[in-house]
Amino acid sequence: MPDIKLFSFAESVRELGASTMALERDLQSLIEKNMQAFFGVTFLQSEFVTSDGRIDSLGLDENFCPVIFEYKRSSNENVINQGLFYLNWLLDHKATFEILVMKTLGKEYSDKLDWSMPRLICIANNFTRYDEHAVKQINRYIDLVRYIKFDKDLLLFELLHSNTAKQVKAVSAAPDGKPTVLEAAAPGVKKSGDKTFDEQVASTTPELRELYYSIRDYIVSLGDDITENVLKLYVAFKKIKNVACIEVRQKSITVYLRLVPKDELLEEGFSRDVADIGHWGTGDLELTIKNQADFEKAKMLILKAYEQN
Repeated sequence: MPDIKLFSFAESVRELGASTMALERDLQSLIEKNMQAFFGVTFLQSEFVTSDGRIDSLGLDENFCPVIFEYKRSSNENVINQGLFYLNWLLDHKATFEILVMKTLGKEYSDKLDWSMPRLICIANNFTRYDEHAVKQINRYIDLVRYIKFDKDLLLFELLHSNTAKQVKAVSAAPDGKPTVLEAAAPGVKKSGDKTFDEQVASTTPELRELYYSIRDYIVSLGDDITENVLKLYVAFKKIKNVACIEVRQKSITVYLRLVPKDELLEEGFSRDVADIGHWGTGDLELTIKNQADFEKAKMLILKAYEQN
């Protein structure tokens, strides 16, 4: 019996019965058809054939990172190890994935591919405490998602654990005394003229750096379900989907929130609608934070984005 109970009170209070999908393939098909709505991931291909088996589902998340979905079909199936095997295969065959993205979504998407955070999402009707403990020991981006079906057409997803890979960084002092990030990205990340996120933080003013860490601590404190993902050019704070994305500038901090701009009172110089303006990260409401006063105004909007997503 799951520890989550769901009740209907339309006429009289009635507990809805919890169950699993009759066929795991039905769950896989449902997720693949609605991957964007459920997880913020664009579906690429089902049952992708590798040299050593088949990946259940492949997708591209909102940060342009590859995503592997694996579904636990039986209680004794080790879906985590199986998913890790395919994740390692994917990292060894990046060109194959890039071609798939180009053929399916177009060159615009393949050019934006970010290999700094490839993800594995394992989905099952239950995981053991040993599964959760094992994932914590693995330096990979892994989400454990439990599903529960209620009645005929209600489906619940619960994020049991989200693992964030640790990236190795080395910092040294430059001749001017400022810290320099020697290695901030995972192996295989494409080089570009844009500063990596770690370089953004290291090269900004001490005041803005301290302000960023205050914003970061506030977002993380909103709930245990928030995960911090440092990507190549920005940091994303997410539950199952991104809640907020942040870039650090020389004179300000830019925060993108997953909110509908037309529902908010926009303030010139502080908030604006960027739904039709290209930018890194996700979120249609952009906030420009220059000082503590701006941060105090932003707190309410950040909290709203967390609660709505």
